[in-house]
Amino acid sequence: MTAYKAYDAVRRIAVLGCGTIGASWAAYFLARGYDVAAWDPAEGWKQRLQAFVDNAMPQLQAVGTATGAPGRLEMLDTPEAAVTGADFVQENATERAPIKIELYRRIDAALAPDAILATSTSGLILSELVEGIASAPRFVVGHPFNPPHLIPLVEVVSSKVTDAAAAEWAYGFYAHVGKHPIVVKKEVKGHLANRLQAALWREAFNAVVDDLASVEDINAAIAQGPGLRYALMGPHMIFNLTGGKGGIRAALEQFGPPMASWWETMQRTPAFDDELKSRLIAGIEAEMGDRTIEDLENERDTRLVLLLRMLKETEGER
Repeated sequence: MTAYKAYDAVRRIAVLGCGTIGASWAAYFLARGYDVAAWDPAEGWKQRLQAFVDNAMPQLQAVGTATGAPGRLEMLDTPEAAVTGADFVQENATERAPIKIELYRRIDAALAPDAILATSTSGLILSELVEGIASAPRFVVGHPFNPPHLIPLVEVVSSKVTDAAAAEWAYGFYAHVGKHPIVVKKEVKGHLANRLQAALWREAFNAVVDDLASVEDINAAIAQGPGLRYALMGPHMIFNLTGGKGGIRAALEQFGPPMASWWETMQRTPAFDDELKSRLIAGIEAEMGDRTIEDLENERDTRLVLLLRMLKETEGER
């Protein structure tokens, strides 16, 4: 059985793939004081990564993630060089199975014998990616939510060949560095949180197809309503409060039957046809107005920082 490093002994983290997710991970690990060895195959990635890190650091300081001096960022030309000597690897290659499989084959022999690799895949099945990979027992899913440097959640999923101790180590390491890991007990497409999101998007898209409301009002139906509650407690706990003093038992008794009748009308999957796409695009463009994607990202992250600070400040009130 492989003996994995103590969390305090981890010093160097490799980040493979430095697009939106990978750059965010790199900023987070740097802010926590780890040295980061980064690699990406795209042109101009080094400049983009540095710009992202520079922009993210003040946010990480504002939410209290940054602890002491930041780690050292090293940008390398091959994935083999990046993982050499790394204690932990966060892989964020493009969400396509052939690309990830090729990357795993390239780095297989270069990984340290006690290094664990976590893939940020948002929905691929890890067991289908690691066939023939000698280090596969040390691979797990470590799926974050965008942007990873601010959103605490990380989903930990094992493949059919993952060493149970490696999965346990990954879970503990994410907690050690300040994340909120959860264990997804089975491999399913989309893991858990994305499946919950997909269920909501299905009904949101159907609301567009059925002309139930404008795209802007559909967004407001979540952002100005249940979305505010979900930032504080999950759906089951919110449902518990729906029952008032009677809690979950009263809620199930009172609201279970009518909700079941709603579910009967929610079995349709919308078609991604040109009409739906056009209506979604037009609705979003109208709501965006003159704002750019960069403006929206800044708006999102500014509000996330404020929300995370509030949540951290009130943790002791439970």
